[in-house]
Amino acid sequence: MSATVEELNEIFAIPPVNELPPEILGELQSICRLHSISPKELSYKWESYSIKMGSEQTRLDLSTARAFKKDLQEIVEREARSKSHVRSADRRGAYATPRNAAKGGDAFGMLDTITPIQRGRNKRKVPFGTPSVPKFSKADGMSSPSDGRSLTTHTDQSGIQSVAFVERQNPGQIIETLNGHLDIHEPPIAPHSESRVKLTANTDLKKFRYRPMAMHLSEASEVLDDRIDEFQALIQAHHSLDDSAFGNAAAQGTNQIIAVGRIASDSSEGKLNAASMVLEMSRRTGAGLRVPLKVDSVSYEFFPGQIVAVRGINASGDYFSVDEVLEIPLLSLAASQQSTIDSFNERLGVTEDEDHSMPSKALNLIIASGPYTADDNIAFEPLNALCKKAEETCADMLILIGPFLDTEHPLLASGDFDLPDDPSIEPDRATLVDAFRLLIAKPLQALAQAIPNITIVCIPSTRDIMNKHVSWPQDNLPGKKLGLPKQAKMVSNPVTVSINEIVVAISAQDILYELRREELVVGNKNGRENNLLARLPRHVIQQRHFFPLYPPVDRTLLPKTGTEEGVAVGLPMDVSYLKLGEWLEARPDMLIQPSALPQFAKVVENVLVVNPGPLSKRKGAGTFAQMTVYPRKLTEQERGEGKLVAHRLFERTRVDVARI
Repeated sequence: MSATVEELNEIFAIPPVNELPPEILGELQSICRLHSISPKELSYKWESYSIKMGSEQTRLDLSTARAFKKDLQEIVEREARSKSHVRSADRRGAYATPRNAAKGGDAFGMLDTITPIQRGRNKRKVPFGTPSVPKFSKADGMSSPSDGRSLTTHTDQSGIQSVAFVERQNPGQIIETLNGHLDIHEPPIAPHSESRVKLTANTDLKKFRYRPMAMHLSEASEVLDDRIDEFQALIQAHHSLDDSAFGNAAAQGTNQIIAVGRIASDSSEGKLNAASMVLEMSRRTGAGLRVPLKVDSVSYEFFPGQIVAVRGINASGDYFSVDEVLEIPLLSLAASQQSTIDSFNERLGVTEDEDHSMPSKALNLIIASGPYTADDNIAFEPLNALCKKAEETCADMLILIGPFLDTEHPLLASGDFDLPDDPSIEPDRATLVDAFRLLIAKPLQALAQAIPNITIVCIPSTRDIMNKHVSWPQDNLPGKKLGLPKQAKMVSNPVTVSINEIVVAISAQDILYELRREELVVGNKNGRENNLLARLPRHVIQQRHFFPLYPPVDRTLLPKTGTEEGVAVGLPMDVSYLKLGEWLEARPDMLIQPSALPQFAKVVENVLVVNPGPLSKRKGAGTFAQMTVYPRKLTEQERGEGKLVAHRLFERTRVDVARI
């Protein structure tokens, strides 16, 4: 019992509080006993429940703990009823006439318990794709569909309440601030006469135009092997080690060696644990063998795909006993010439002798991530509200991260939706390109007309319907045919860009959520980062890769979608091109990483990490991030030394995460 209490406090107590209140602890213990689950499994169920209900509204208190307990019990009861219905159907006979065969359903009606048949009220289902004759509403272009799905508050079959966007609570409320001592950007009286932002791609975008779904196993294995060998060279140089210090962890021996390899599991199913963890070595250093790891004497965080250097011994030949996990060197910080910093400061209207702390001189960046509309409509009201916010504050840059038209949106997936009335579209020839132009490009064009010198950056997602490049790393969206304004710049997923002197790394793939599911923490808590939202980005920074997890999490374990199937798209990874996701030259000043985890803005290893959260959740409004970036002021000492100067973005930037 004491072990359970200690585990529950460790997992659920939020620092600086180290212990949960007795009544909450009692409810959590009751759930563990009723469902025969461990505290770790309980944390996964709580995480899924929080995402379903809305992370920032769901705080663990007595009322939410009881609601959580009730929700779990209802799920168990529904599963029990479903199984009893299936058993009763089986008793009717194995050779009964299939009821749904003529309807194109499942042969023996096994889905009847999941999707009830409503006789006399069946609505025609439109197959995925562009409807031959789109249903046009007579409402205005940015209004909800004619059936009024987005204008009311209702509860769907899952019990999640939908709230109309116009009825959302606390719009504009700031829920988290980083560097609150800095003033927020002060909008000018009129838009700037010229752009204050110079955007440069630090990634070779042409390399992302590879042919997807053409991966060769030999190429994939070489990419995985090369990554291990590259890290071994980095570790050897950082720790000043001789070649003789390294060895094959799978070979039996009595001498202590250092082995570099990739963390993997000996089982293709289930989560990584201390008993299933193995070290996979490259063909050059370990003949590509895998050896079990014994990590009882170390305190560290592991996950599949992680490159590690371990010091230890394999005395028996059965396993490698780890005595120490060596530190992996970080990339150097991004830096620029003093003349470059001065030129960008002049672009902001600041000279060397002027005050650099004036809010009117700061850059105003707005960051948002999809989805951009709720599951029950395609009105894209959050996107329109965001464009209005950018116009009111005279944003210098708007960064939009996909998905835009989401394959996991139930209406888009079924094809059963209404388009706004538009005279330029022929009703019998409307396509998804027309849908993008009306729903996404139209508000962006209006924003570009209001602020001609704004810069809009669009990053695709593997969930985007409009991107034919389905695998990750992913090519950019086809901007010209989508009707986007000239101010919109299409970039790849992932991408590293420079905004003036600032180096920004952006990825649409939710690596943080997948790391959260797969991370294995061993040893005691001494010296360990206890803040989960700081620890997960540190893995990305240390591994020098946008997606260091390998293999990706099975899509059936990702958050459920609102589609009929209910299964997420997952990550279609092209291993042959994983090198396009590496950080090659320097640590970025900022990492923009959208995630299903709670939104945050933190400084990790001198990198400003921002998760803006989705602009729209499945059943309600979401969040976005607004950044106020002050000019970089050079000290007299820095000018006297005449060297490259670090950008130190985390000291001169205010980040506000706010409700849309």
